[in-house]
Amino acid sequence: MPLYSFEGRTPTIDPGAFIAPTATLVGDVHVEAGASVWFNAVLRADFAPIVVREGANVQDGCVLHAPPGIPVDVGPGATIAHGCVVHGVHIGAEAVLANHCTVLDGAIIGRRSLIAAHSLVVGGTKIPDEVLVTGAPAKVRGPIAGTGAEMWVNTNPSAYQELARRYTAGMQPVDES
Repeated sequence: MPLYSFEGRTPTIDPGAFIAPTATLVGDVHVEAGASVWFNAVLRADFAPIVVREGANVQDGCVLHAPPGIPVDVGPGATIAHGCVVHGVHIGAEAVLANHCTVLDGAIIGRRSLIAAHSLVVGGTKIPDEVLVTGAPAKVRGPIAGTGAEMWVNTNPSAYQELARRYTAGMQPVDES
């Protein structure tokens, strides 16, 4: 996996985390136990830290960057789904950012909230706990309880933790000769 030190700051990865071999981590990145960072994700912490907390997952093709003075904090069990851009954001425990979301500087995503696919959360937005958010710009649509989106919040953390265990145990490079 591509890991790079930058100006004396080096990624730290708990031995119980899964990092896909094509994920790139640069600088002050910390990945905790049970977390996973998937294929072609880029986590670049050259200005401020990026922390992926226990059991969180950063899926394929995501870009996480911490601008000057605004760390990225991915809460325990949170999901950043395929193709998201996360720039200087605090994401609460078990929150879900669905495919291709963009979440910008200083936004705070409440625990167990779901940001719908292709939504744009503008900088400085504060999303409460346990709500469904959609649109560009993103707006709170109501409580997540009782919606179809609630299933993703309930199942995604454990599904990706199990998938990471399967990849750790069963992924092997293919000899192309």
